[in-house]
Formats: sequence, structure tokens, C-alpha cells
Amino acid sequence: MPFSSLLAPRSKTDHAKQLRDYFTVIENEQDKEKKSYEDAIKNIHKTLIALKDGLFGPRDGSSEPAISDVSQLCSGIYTQDLMTIMINNLSRVTFEDRKEIVAIFNNLLRRQVGAKYPAVDHIIQRPGILFKLIEGYENADIALNCGMMLRESVRVQELADIILKSPDFYKFFDYVQKSTFDIASDAFATFKDLLTKHKPLCAEFLERNYDQFFNKYRDLLNSENYVTRRQSLKLLGELLLDRYNFSVMTKYITNTDNLKQQMNLLKEKSKNIQFEAFHVFKIFVANPTKPKAISDILLRNREKLIDFLTSFHTDRTDDEQFNDEKAFLIKQISELKDTKA
Repeated sequence: MPFSSLLAPRSKTDHAKQLRDYFTVIENEQDKEKKSYEDAIKNIHKTLIALKDGLFGPRDGSSEPAISDVSQLCSGIYTQDLMTIMINNLSRVTFEDRKEIVAIFNNLLRRQVGAKYPAVDHIIQRPGILFKLIEGYENADIALNCGMMLRESVRVQELADIILKSPDFYKFFDYVQKSTFDIASDAFATFKDLLTKHKPLCAEFLERNYDQFFNKYRDLLNSENYVTRRQSLKLLGELLLDRYNFSVMTKYITNTDNLKQQMNLLKEKSKNIQFEAFHVFKIFVANPTKPKAISDILLRNREKLIDFLTSFHTDRTDDEQFNDEKAFLIKQISELKDTKA
């Protein structure tokens, strides 16, 4: 089919239907050597470009697409359920076409009509789109593409809420420990966005799922993967020090196992991990209402802790805040008094 025919001034919804038909061919045809399969792949490429140009305007930036044309095009995409179909077939299309799909998907998510975001409403009615994107981390060929679309989705609170309330959220605890650095890092970026983008929502999630979440999070802090361990520790500090998570922080710092874990992380060989552990450990020490069990651990280790902190990261002479905090912790620990149960 000539490329020009894809851009002919007929109903924009036809392009969406054509694309759906081409995807149906590659879904059903197992023999990739067949001409019908090859033709469908070529036509998918052409039609994706046509759709993208219809949404973004000509690639040379010479003009803006007409609002009525864009509206008609989007209507066709939603009617044909192309968002679902494109995601389901992400692994079947070419590397370049995956990038086109990401661009189209993210553009649709940002598109506002009045006070509404039609793509968001569309996905809310089809949450399987989000779960399919999460599952994409299991396929190295499409993991990073799925990550880009997931993070765009997570910017929308209603979509982030769907993921946080799903058992699929806990898959991230495996994905962030993948052996492939790029995939693990991308998964962690999405994981972090889910836990920090919408603070009241995230605080509610952590409070409601405290035990399940932190039992799994403790494993991340013990991960054999250095990058995972460091990123998880840094994120933990950010979560605990966020004012929205005050009740979560209060619960976390009354647990003796959490304190022991942070004290062990302070002794890690990596200075970066030591430093991140310091910023979590300081919350335990600074707590003015320490439970007796926490105070007892600090008291038993008082001399060792004071000696350790005195010589801890002494090369950070220009970091005034760190040195002030370190001096404060040493003072707090030295002034601890034994309390009766």
C-alpha cells in the first residue's frame, strides 16, 4: 500500500482500523517468513508514522495538526483499543516501531480535552494495559520501552493508584534485582516514582501495607546486588524523612530488627552504602521517644558507636550538615541513660 494513501484526507479512524488489522496479521501468523507477515510489519511501520504525524503534526514542524483531525484520530485509537493492541504486540514489532509506540502512547496520556484526559479514562477501564507494561520487564527486548510508558502513566495519580493496589506492584521487588543493569535501574526508577510521585497516596499505601512492604524491602537492603542495595537504602531515607510518611517513619524506627540492620550497613565496605545508612540510622538516634528496646541496643553499643562515629567519614570536611549531624548523634548517644522497664 503506498505511503501516501495512509495520509489521504479520509476518516482518520480508518488509519486506526488499518493498524488493528495489520496487528491481527502478525498475531495470527506464526511463519515470519511469509509475505503476508512481512507486508504487515512494513504497513505497521508506515501506519504508526502516519498516526504519530497525525498527533504531533508534520515532522518538519511546519504546522500544527487540526484539533478536529486529532480528535477524530484519537477517537479511532480508543474505539479500536489500539493502546492495548500496541502494548500486546510490542515484542513483535521492530526496534524503531517500539519507539514510535512509546511516543504515541505517551502523547495520548498527556492529551487533555476540557477537564478530562481521555487516554487516562481509557486505561482506567482497561487496567490490563498497566499490568502488561509491568510484565514487560520480563522481556529484555521491550523492558526499557515499557518502563518509559509506565513512568508516564505513574505521573497520573489514578493510574499509580491502580498499580499500588495490585499484587503486580510487588513484582518490582524482583525486577529491581535483575542481573541486567539497565533493566534493574529502569525498574527501580519506576518503583521510586510509584512511591514518591503522589505523596498522600503513597503514604496511605505504606501505612495500609506496612508489614508486607517492609518485609520485602528488608530483602532489598540485604541484596547481593550492590546497586540495588545502595539505591534502596537511599530511597528508604527519603521515604522516612518525608513528612507525609511520619506515621510510617515512627513505626519503622521502633523496630529493633530495623535498627540492627542499619547498624550492620554502617559497617559495609562501601563508603556510599555507609553514608546512606548513616542517614537512616540518625533517625533512630534522634527520636526523642525511643522505645526501651531501641535505647537498650544503643546503650549496649555506646562506646563502640561513639568510637565508630568519631572516625566515620572524616574526609567529608566540607560537608557541614553531615558533620553537624554526626556531632549531634555522638552527643545523643553519649548522654543516653539506662532506663528501667
